[in-house]
Amino acid sequence: MTIAAPALICRQLRLRDFRNFTDLELEFPEAGVAVIGENGSGKTNLLEALYYLEIFRSMRGAPDEQLVRFGADAFHVRGRFEDARSGERVEVTAAYETSTRTKRVTVDGAPPARLADAVGRVRVVVFSPADMAIVAGPPAERRRFLDIVLSVNVHGHMAALQRYRHVQRQRNAMLKAGARPGVVEAWDAGLIEAGARIIFDRAAWVEANRDEFERHSCMVGGSPGARLNYRPGIRLDRAQSREDIAILFASELERVAARERDRGMTLAGPHRDDLAITAGEAGREIDLREYGSSGQMRTAAIALRMIEAETARAARQSAPMLLLDDVFAELDAGRSQRILNLLAEEGHGQIVLTVPKASDLDVGAGPGFVARLERWGMNAGRIAR
Repeated sequence: MTIAAPALICRQLRLRDFRNFTDLELEFPEAGVAVIGENGSGKTNLLEALYYLEIFRSMRGAPDEQLVRFGADAFHVRGRFEDARSGERVEVTAAYETSTRTKRVTVDGAPPARLADAVGRVRVVVFSPADMAIVAGPPAERRRFLDIVLSVNVHGHMAALQRYRHVQRQRNAMLKAGARPGVVEAWDAGLIEAGARIIFDRAAWVEANRDEFERHSCMVGGSPGARLNYRPGIRLDRAQSREDIAILFASELERVAARERDRGMTLAGPHRDDLAITAGEAGREIDLREYGSSGQMRTAAIALRMIEAETARAARQSAPMLLLDDVFAELDAGRSQRILNLLAEEGHGQIVLTVPKASDLDVGAGPGFVARLERWGMNAGRIAR
C-alpha cells in the first residue's frame, strides 16, 4: 500500500565544518532533490550529514573526528523537520569538538536525557553502493546493520545493546586478568539479561522479514530470490521467549567457561551472531558471502535496505526519508528500474538522490518521481541550483 505523504520531511539543513562543507545552508523541497556532481564533490557527505542526525554516527563507520573539516576544530549539523500531515516541527542538532572529544546533541534546543532518546527522530533509510559490505563483509557488518535497524525502530533494543557491550567489556577484562571464576560469574547475570533481549529482537526481526527479503531480492534481481536466516552466537534449539533464551545462554556460558579462561574473552553471546544470506544455485544452497556473484550480493544488499524501509514504515506508520547514494552506478538498467518500481509501489517519503551526471537519472520508463525531483549541482562542497 502506497503512503502518499511522509511523516517527517527535512525543511532545512545547516552544516558548518562538516566533511568538505565550510558553511552550507539548504532549503529542501517537500518531494526531495537529485544532487548531481562528480565523485569527491561532497554528494555522499551531504547524505552522511542527514543520516548523522538519525543515529549520531557516520553511516560509513568513520569516527567523529574524521567528520570535522580539515583545519577546523569542530563540526555542527542542524536539521529542521516538519510532519507533512500534522504540521508538527522538530529541530535536531549535533556537534563534535575535537579538542575535548565532546559530542553534543539537542532536540528542539534541549539536550536529551540520554543520547539514545534522540536516536531515530529523523526517520531515514540510506541506500549506497557501500551496502555490498553488509553481504560480502565479515559478520560484524551484518550485526551492525541489524542493530541500527532495531535500535531506531524497536524500543529498548539500544539500551540492551549498550548494557551488553558494557558488561562484556568488564567481563573480558576480568577474564584477561585471570580473575577467579566467581569474580567473572558476577557479570554473567547482566550479560545474560541484555544478551537474551538482543538475541530475541534479532531472531524476531529475521523471522518476520524472511519472506519479504526473498520477495524483494527476487523482484530486484529478476530471478529466484536470496534467503535470510539468523545464526545466533548460542544454540537456540527451539527457544520461543527471552526467558528460554536466557536459560540457554547461561548453559552455553557454563559449557565454554574453561575455554574462556584460557583465551581471556567471552566466547558465547550475540557478539558472535551472524546473518546467513544464501541462494539456491545448481540444486544446492550457496552462501552469497563466499560464492555469490557481485550482482547477487548487490541485489541482496538492496533487498535488506528495502525491508529496513518497511520496518521503519511499520514502526512509525509512515514512509521514511530515503537517501539514495548513486544507487544505479553498478546496476544494470533492469535492476535499476525494478528498484524504482518497488519504491513507487510500496510508498516512499522525501528523497535525496545523488548521481555523478544528469544522464544517470534517465532510468527508463515507469514511476515519475525521479523526474519530478528538483535538480541541484554540487562542486567542491557548494550547491548550484
